Amino acid sequence: MKQLLDKSGERFEAIAIGTSAGGIEALSILLPSIPANCKKVFFVVQHISPESDSSFIRMMHDRCNLIVRETCNTDRIKPGVIYFAPPDYHLLVEKDYTLSIIMDEKVNYSRPSIDILFETAAEVFTKRLTGILLTGVNRDGSAGLKRIAELGGQTIVQSPHDAEFNEMPASALKLFKPDHIMTLKEISDSFHKCL
Repeated sequence: MKQLLDKSGERFEAIAIGTSAGGIEALSILLPSIPANCKKVFFVVQHISPESDSSFIRMMHDRCNLIVRETCNTDRIKPGVIYFAPPDYHLLVEKDYTLSIIMDEKVNYSRPSIDILFETAAEVFTKRLTGILLTGVNRDGSAGLKRIAELGGQTIVQSPHDAEFNEMPASALKLFKPDHIMTLKEISDSFHKCL
């Protein structure tokens, strides 16, 4: 894929990841496999209880080669960082390459919503975005992943046969045909090469 040149002169692409039930285990495999020299930016929505603390973020920060942080309002997007949506907040990618968190209504019974992340990231990064939908139990992320495809981005769905909970990947496959249907190991192997 072509490189994106942002206002600061940094070249980077973006990867947006959405997951629900089973996602903690899946992300624990995927994110540590990203090499330290990766110059892409990562956005992650994991459906999580509003009362959750930041223990998983801290664990990922300790285990990953990149910086892992919970997103704050107006965070400036930087390559080599993994941004997580905070519990009970939607994560939006803004056109000025900042991030916003909002407490709007739930989407597909979820806040944070994968669809909101995918759709806003697609509008900003278009063909320089890769969307990855992993294990989960509802249909959140399907419409957003389709929007990524419509705007020229690359789309990956975890194989329902490989997912711990297959409803979310299966829902996406009913809606459209993604570029790739992959096992968690195959996605992890591609992360070793920073996609």
